[in-house]
Amino acid sequence: MIIKLDYPEGATPLDPNELAGLKHRHITTQGELDELEQANIASGLRWLARMRRRDILTDGFAIELHRRLFGEVWSWAGDFRKTGKNIGADPARIAMQLRAVMDDARYWAEHGTYRPVEMAARLHHRLVWVHPFVNGNGRHARIMADIALEKIYGTASIDWTLGLDLQRMNERRAAYIAALKAADKHDIAPLLAFVGAEKPK
Repeated sequence: MIIKLDYPEGATPLDPNELAGLKHRHITTQGELDELEQANIASGLRWLARMRRRDILTDGFAIELHRRLFGEVWSWAGDFRKTGKNIGADPARIAMQLRAVMDDARYWAEHGTYRPVEMAARLHHRLVWVHPFVNGNGRHARIMADIALEKIYGTASIDWTLGLDLQRMNERRAAYIAALKAADKHDIAPLLAFVGAEKPK
């Protein structure tokens, strides 16, 4: 199998061993892979829609969600990455870091530390920063943020795309990547503006 992937800015390249985890050997183009992943994500979202559990701010749930979103496409879905990437925690520290993220998010929710959309944006950023999985971390983190808004706060999800494709390089993705990089440097304001939740003065 030879597959040519086009990575937009901020995407995590896959190494040959990770590419070998593709379950569908007929895939040869980025377009075919995108279509397959989108079908899997749609299946995962249907699972979420049927789900009744509310204890979603756990590392176990985050892992299961990734498996549901990508497990029909990739054999490593739901497994922590074992290699260093251009971003993310050291692989040896992923389990501990992910648990810390979810513990913090649970504390924020239980104590009303942040407004709902700000809590979701901060959860999203922290998940992307840890980058627990080989790929799909941004999509996984956006869905985690949205499901937190729905299940915990009973509010609407974030309009991440404004009608554009965050998997392709465009002005919306550029703003998204810039906002995440600012948050990495402890400036959350651009990410809050991106999700439509300006930081209170």
